[in-house]
Amino acid sequence: MKDVEISALTIKDIMDGRWTSDHMRFSHLFDDYLRGRLFPFSLEEPDFLPILQNICSKVIRKDIPMVSNLRFDDIEKIEKTLAFIGNSEVDGINFSSISRNLGITKYKAELFVKLLTQAFILNPIYPKGTNVLKEPKVLMFLPFRLLYKDWDQCIGAIREDFFAEMLTMKGYKFHYLKTKRGAKTPDFLVEYGNERVVIEVGGKGKGREQFKGIKVERKLILSHVSEGDSDKKPLSLLGFIK
Repeated sequence: MKDVEISALTIKDIMDGRWTSDHMRFSHLFDDYLRGRLFPFSLEEPDFLPILQNICSKVIRKDIPMVSNLRFDDIEKIEKTLAFIGNSEVDGINFSSISRNLGITKYKAELFVKLLTQAFILNPIYPKGTNVLKEPKVLMFLPFRLLYKDWDQCIGAIREDFFAEMLTMKGYKFHYLKTKRGAKTPDFLVEYGNERVVIEVGGKGKGREQFKGIKVERKLILSHVSEGDSDKKPLSLLGFIK
């Protein structure tokens, strides 16, 4: 325990650079947070992922059946659904792709995602755009993705998981951006008050190319960096939003 109190931030504070050195003094711990060192049981366990796997299995095999009217073979299908999502790239994971790849009905895909969302394992984010299929992009809560892929294989997805988890937990209204033909766009649109801001989430090399043609006035790049500049703000600052 450091017994340090740090003030909360708004999205506008982050965009306008209104944070202090206190907000960045623990940024060296950000990767550990993304890797799952947010759980108390991880603090004294060098390899805690097996514990997380056991927790995940208990949720699926014991907790979910207690609150839902599922058939026995549905439990295995839920595990396969989660494994499919965890092993896949983020883009294109929705009810239709889950149904198609696992050979289950779209109704079952929606049900399984709903149950795993209620268990705070999955985090579906719905799209914003014209003439787009109104299916969610299915993200995960930290750090469940690491049960299926190594850190280096899924760091891009983990950044999006973190972004979506922080805004979901604080009750922000936001969507992922999508075009009819799948053209590349920024990642998310956040709406708060009378403001709308388009946000791109990425690594150190992330630039402004994906904002071309975007008419929203406020645009923000949240990058996996320890210092911000005029174009990019540290992604870790989202851990302080109110």
